[in-house]
Amino acid sequence: MKRFLILGIILCLGLACFLSGCSSSNSNRIRVGEVTRSLFYAPQYVALEKEFFKEEGLEVEVTTTWGGDKTMTSLLSDGIDVALVGSETSIYVDQQGPQDPIINFAQLTQTDGTFLVARSKPKHFSWDQVKGKVFLGQRKGGMPQMVGEFVLKKNSIDPQKDATVLQNIEFKNIPSAFASGTGDFVQLFEPTASQFEQEGIGYVVSSFGKESGNVPYTSYMTKQSYILKNKTNIQRFTNAIYKGQQWVHSHSAEEVAKVITPYFSDVKADILTRSVKRYQEQAAYSATPLLKKDDWELLLEIMKAAGELKQSVPYEKLVNDTFAKQALGGK
Repeated sequence: MKRFLILGIILCLGLACFLSGCSSSNSNRIRVGEVTRSLFYAPQYVALEKEFFKEEGLEVEVTTTWGGDKTMTSLLSDGIDVALVGSETSIYVDQQGPQDPIINFAQLTQTDGTFLVARSKPKHFSWDQVKGKVFLGQRKGGMPQMVGEFVLKKNSIDPQKDATVLQNIEFKNIPSAFASGTGDFVQLFEPTASQFEQEGIGYVVSSFGKESGNVPYTSYMTKQSYILKNKTNIQRFTNAIYKGQQWVHSHSAEEVAKVITPYFSDVKADILTRSVKRYQEQAAYSATPLLKKDDWELLLEIMKAAGELKQSVPYEKLVNDTFAKQALGGK
């Protein structure tokens, strides 16, 4: 796959940085690269707006890196210190045999964040209705697409035989492609799903997050060498994320939406609230930063079913749960 070739190249760069000692110094500044700007990451924005990072003595700078490959390139070349991206990315890097592994240390979201949107609103939805239709899916090898195919198979639908699955449209262009008439069903994140419902473009008929179960969908990760040199800051960072997660879980969708509005100024207030509520109702936001072993195993199962897993990767190899447990009071 093209992505693997890219990762192979950037791993060389990452190794060079590791050997030359070009990782960030032990300052209180942490540069975070988020794979996309998404209200799916509400606890992070709450932690920023409520100054939970400052309470921990940290200066956190968040940059949107737009895509898993670009995010990992930035991390391996020391353009950022911490990446917020799908946990599968750390596995893709591991499959290249790096000298400096990418370690997941705090989980942010615990379900898939996409919804199945139908062009026509059915009286009663069943997954059989997808058979023989055009399904506008996500990028091959990414978590949305892998979960999408996993859920289709779970509901006795072969993505290669029972439906026409389109994967050749760029992530940012998928909503506009559906809005212009491409596809009978589409897999969308919020707030686009709610916006489409409000405008009568499509209707949410199912949740991929509910259908697939809990997985470490989006996690904070960094190089093993960075953790070894910055344990105190990683702990402080995890503490702040936990505060953000707890705040989101103890406040209404309206309150959460109000706090994160500065990050989504182009989204109407009612849509933002509706979207947050939908994620809260399906427990998409993880209540703690602890990435659980059972959830990791489901991630591996999903990747294997998608043909993207070369070999099983033990939880203990790419997950460091020490910081999350400490944030929880050593539980």
